[in-house]
Amino acid sequence: MKNKRFFIALVIFSLVGQIAWVVENMYFNVFIYKMFNASARDISLMVEASAVAATLTTIFVGALSDKLGRRKIFMCLGYILWGVSIIAFAFVKLEVISGIFGAAANAAAVAVTVVIILDCVMTFFGSSANDAAYNAWLTDMTDKTNRGKAEGINSMMPLVAILCVFGGFMSFDLDKPQSWTAIYLIIGGVVLVIGVIGFFIVDEAPKKERDELGYFATILYGFRPGVIRKNTGLYLTLIAFIVFNISIQVFMPYLIIYYEKTLGMANYVLIFAPAIIAAAALTAVYGRFIDRHGFWGSVFPSLGMLCAGYILLWLFPGVIKAEGAAMTIPVFIGSLLMLSGFLTGMAVFGAKIRNETPEAMAGRFQGLRIIAQVLVPGVVGPAIGAAVLKNAPTITNSDGTTSFLPSNAIFITALAVAAVLAAGLSIGLAVSKKHEKTV
Repeated sequence: MKNKRFFIALVIFSLVGQIAWVVENMYFNVFIYKMFNASARDISLMVEASAVAATLTTIFVGALSDKLGRRKIFMCLGYILWGVSIIAFAFVKLEVISGIFGAAANAAAVAVTVVIILDCVMTFFGSSANDAAYNAWLTDMTDKTNRGKAEGINSMMPLVAILCVFGGFMSFDLDKPQSWTAIYLIIGGVVLVIGVIGFFIVDEAPKKERDELGYFATILYGFRPGVIRKNTGLYLTLIAFIVFNISIQVFMPYLIIYYEKTLGMANYVLIFAPAIIAAAALTAVYGRFIDRHGFWGSVFPSLGMLCAGYILLWLFPGVIKAEGAAMTIPVFIGSLLMLSGFLTGMAVFGAKIRNETPEAMAGRFQGLRIIAQVLVPGVVGPAIGAAVLKNAPTITNSDGTTSFLPSNAIFITALAVAAVLAAGLSIGLAVSKKHEKTV
C-alpha cells in the first residue's frame, strides 16, 4: 500500500509541477511575445532571472529541509503558494498597467518588466516546493534498485505536461488577453488544490540521523573542496549535466514560436501530440533500461536520439509553408527524436545524480543540481540562442509592431553543444574502462 501511495504522490506532484513549469518555460515566452511584443533579449532576460531565482531558492530551502528533516510541509504548502503566484499573472494586462502607471507610460515595456519580476516570485515558490523539497523527497524515498524506474516516470512528466497544456488549451486563442487570464486561473487553481491534497497522500521521508551542522554550514556543504574530492563522480556528472542542459536551452525558449511563426504550423498541437505521447512512453520504459545498463550503457543512446532530432529539424526549415502538410513528416520525426533524447537524457542524468548523492543529504545537494539543470544552462543557453537570432528576420504584426522569427540555426547550434558533451563523455568512458583494468 505504501508503495502505491508513493507512486501516486510521485505521479501527481511530478505531473502538476511540470504543468506549472511548462506554463513558465514555454508559455510565458509566448505570453510576452504575443501580448507585449517582447524581443529575443527580453525572453532571454526572463529565463536568466528565473534561473538565478530558482538556484538561490533551491540552495537555501533545500538546506533548510535537510536541517529540519522535513520535506512534506515544504512540498504541500509550497504548491499552495505556487498556485497563488500563478493566478497573479491573470491580472497583468495593458489596461491594468496603464491604470497604475498612467497613460504616458510604455505599458508594453512595463508589462514585460512586471512579468519578469512576477516570474521570479513564482519561481521562488515553485523551486521551494518542487526543485528543493519534492526532489529531495524523491531521492529519500528511492534507492539504487528502483531509481531508474522512478526517474523514468519523473522524467516523462515534462512531455506529458506539455501534452496536457497544449491539449487543454488548444482551443484558446492566444492572441486574446482573456485566453491568458483563463490559463493562469486554471493552472494556478490546479496547483493550489494539489498542494492541499498532498497533506493527505504524501508520506514524510524516512527520518535520518540528526545533522549537527549549522544551517549556513549545511548551505555551503556541497561547495567544500573536501566534499568535492570525496564525491568526484557526482560533480563530474553535474558538469556533464550542465552541458546537456545548455544544449536544450539554446532552442527551447523559442521552440513554440518557431513551430507556429517560422514554420507556419497553426495546428502544431495536433501534429506534435503523437510525438509527445510516444516520447513520454519511451521515457517511462527507458527507466528500466537505465536500471539494467547503468549510466554508460544508457547515456549514449539518449544523446544519439537528441542529435538526430537536431539534424532533421535543422535540415527542414520552413518546409511547411513551402511544401504543405506532406512535408510535416521530417519535422515530426525530428521533433520525436529530439523530445525522446531530451527526456531519456534527463532520466539518465537524474538517476545518476541521485545515485551519487551522499545518503541523508539530498536537500543540501539539490542546489547543485539546480545550478547544473537551471542556473548555468538558463543563463548560457538562451544567451547563445539570442546571439544566434540577433539578425533574425522580422514580421509586421496587425497593430504595426514587429516581431522576430526564430530560425533553424538554433538547432545546429544546439547540436554543436551536444557534440561537445558526447566527446567529453567518450573520454570519460575511456578513462573509466582504463581505471577498471588497472584495478
